[in-house]
Amino acid sequence: MAEDSGQERQHAATGKRIEEARRKGQVPRSRELSTSAVLLVAGGVFYLFGTRLDIGSQQFLYAGLHLSSATMLNQHDLLQHLLHMAAYALHWLLPFLLILTVIVLLAGMALGGWNFSGKALVPDFSHLNPLTGLQRLFSRNALLELVKAMLKALVIGGVGATLVYAQRRALLGLIDEDPRAAILHLFAMLGLLFLFMAASTLLIVAFDVPFQLWSYNEKLKMTEQEVKDEMKEQEGNPEVKRRIRTLQREMARRRMMAAVPKASVVVTNPTHYAVALRYDEGKDAAPVLLAKGADRVAARIREIAREHGVPLVEAPPLARALYHHVELEQQIPAQLYRAVAELLSYLYQIRLARPGQIPELPQEWSVPAELDQGGR
Repeated sequence: MAEDSGQERQHAATGKRIEEARRKGQVPRSRELSTSAVLLVAGGVFYLFGTRLDIGSQQFLYAGLHLSSATMLNQHDLLQHLLHMAAYALHWLLPFLLILTVIVLLAGMALGGWNFSGKALVPDFSHLNPLTGLQRLFSRNALLELVKAMLKALVIGGVGATLVYAQRRALLGLIDEDPRAAILHLFAMLGLLFLFMAASTLLIVAFDVPFQLWSYNEKLKMTEQEVKDEMKEQEGNPEVKRRIRTLQREMARRRMMAAVPKASVVVTNPTHYAVALRYDEGKDAAPVLLAKGADRVAARIREIAREHGVPLVEAPPLARALYHHVELEQQIPAQLYRAVAELLSYLYQIRLARPGQIPELPQEWSVPAELDQGGR
């Protein structure tokens, strides 16, 4: 959980915030829900199987106290008898214990689901601070817990007192019954009383579950700054991202400049654009764009081309079309095949020309009007 920063917590917790809380073992829980479920199941078992429990308890007591003098004087026999009674009690109570254990686990996971966190086992010594304890004692949550405890006492106590008052005649009538029948009757009445009192705890659960969910969400609420910080963590700091993009562009530009000496020709605008093309008949199915740029980048491309003896040809419509419609390391589109073929034919003529017989540069290039954006 983030430390308080003095800002008002008005934003609902994000998914990341909730996941972090779960890793720390912070999930909504309702002790009243677990308690009510256990009491209801225990009351139902007690009411439905009260006769069996009564008979079983009588048999257990009889078997446990029915000892011979020889057994009582022999430590080994007495220990064996004790182990036998323990196994008998376990066999008798095990089904009920298993039912209650399953109910405890299911009720605990009903709100917040299954969650295991090792961090929740780490001791927090801040809880030993008496000042912190006093703050919790007089906090809003403590007041709500007090109201809940008073409501619990009123509801359960009221239901119990009402049922006892309603059964007062039956309770007094137990005096006139046979002792064994009276005990069974009393067990049935107590089971019914316990079951109704356990059912009354559902009223407390109906209050406690929404309260625990509300309290949990309130604790996880975030300030405006916390929301901004989390967005920065997830999306990255804008300044860092801009710096990374700048470095990526610089690295791409360096790779592009390093490829210029491998070009077959550099097409210019003549000064605004510069595009470097490579065409190797044995390797390329069509000419490939190695580098392109405008203004300062174009000037640098032309400078590198001159340093490495790469031919420069002024073909403004073709340079503009290549710059706007072809990406790096991509082949030129079919619409520009004819114009680039004219360019390569011109270079071929230059290589074959005799000194003083340089062919004239074409004045028109076969560039479709829709690709020549600068010529519109």
